[in-house]
Amino acid sequence: MKFSKNMLAVSLIALWSATACATDNLSIEPPKEYLEWLEELKADMIEKGISKKTIKKVYAQNYYHEPKAVVHDRKQLEFILTSDEYINRVVNQLRTEQAQEYYAKLKPLWEKIDEKYALPAEYVVAFWGIETNFGANFGGHNVIDALTEMSYDKRRPTFFRKELYNALKIIDDYDIDFRQMQGSWAGAMGHFQFMPSTFNTYAVDFDGDKKIDIWNSFDDAAASAANYLTTIGWKKDIPWGMRVMLPWNFDYKLTGRHKDLSVKTLNKIGVRTIDGKKVKLDPELKVSIIIPEGKKGNAYLITDNFYKIMHWNRSENYALAVGILADYVKSGKKWQKLTQKNVQKVKTDDVLKIQSFINKLGWFKLDEDGQLGTKTRDAIKKVQKKAMLPQDGYPDYQLMRKINNYNAKKGFAIPVPERKLHKAK
Repeated sequence: MKFSKNMLAVSLIALWSATACATDNLSIEPPKEYLEWLEELKADMIEKGISKKTIKKVYAQNYYHEPKAVVHDRKQLEFILTSDEYINRVVNQLRTEQAQEYYAKLKPLWEKIDEKYALPAEYVVAFWGIETNFGANFGGHNVIDALTEMSYDKRRPTFFRKELYNALKIIDDYDIDFRQMQGSWAGAMGHFQFMPSTFNTYAVDFDGDKKIDIWNSFDDAAASAANYLTTIGWKKDIPWGMRVMLPWNFDYKLTGRHKDLSVKTLNKIGVRTIDGKKVKLDPELKVSIIIPEGKKGNAYLITDNFYKIMHWNRSENYALAVGILADYVKSGKKWQKLTQKNVQKVKTDDVLKIQSFINKLGWFKLDEDGQLGTKTRDAIKKVQKKAMLPQDGYPDYQLMRKINNYNAKKGFAIPVPERKLHKAK
């Protein structure tokens, strides 16, 4: 089945036209070092097996890389919004209603996919909605241009160079016009934003036309997504997780993705579902508790499937959004906004300050990138322990005050003011 073929054709033409115009407008005379690097890149790709024909074709016009992709890499929403802000923006009322409609409308396709891949269709719908707004936005970037640019950038050149090779291999193997390879600033392609390496490993021809097309054949795209999730170990009989309530005396050092706790243990210490009931999963199932916004924010129980979602995108917020939207799709319930509690929003500068503080003391070796990742959260817990604060891994105002007042000799101890006595005249 072809999904909205005319609509997609118009969208792709518009996307390509916009990208072409943007490239023309941003094209500048490349510096000498870039040209030298590009020649080395071409030679390397040919040595790895990419045909000279493909290299000549894709780099014929030799546009200098468009700088906006690198800007996108520095400002991903998953990392600059609070968890509630991100989820409310990505899983909103309109998207929830559309997801539920597509779930019902494409039921015959979902049944065929579920039969072959044993994957609940609500997750395919959720990925589709969040990645490309149900096929309405593939990204507006030419994949080869974006990946070439990101390979030249100094932040993650090895990763993007590998993806560039895989994108060029797609052109070689499938004789695809590279100008139609539309995707994100990072080179993710089609309805489900497959990276080129994911395409080469997991993409399938599901509509039987003897070619794989994740842009125009929704059957191919959806089945490829299901094949990917199933192959990496998705477990059909358990959920991604759920929002939970923690008891008043909960020990926050138990939180974190690397903390394996049994459902039996969590029920015993008083962790409950959001409606106040015991967690009804296998008592021996290993799960974890995460609190994206610290002790004052929402808490979530996550299972192994949560990590499979993170294979798609390494952000916890992204994985939570996919799981929550999938729940809405399956239940058919009306959308409800996550309430924003009295949570201090973390500033990039604050995280950088904390990372620098920890590194200077030699307690950990953190990347000073301003992102509140797992390693930084674990390090913050250690700092909180030394500062006698709840170990939730979240840098609130109390921790920032402790750091600002830190004394190399006295540590986090609050200085005792000097005693002043009245002196008789």
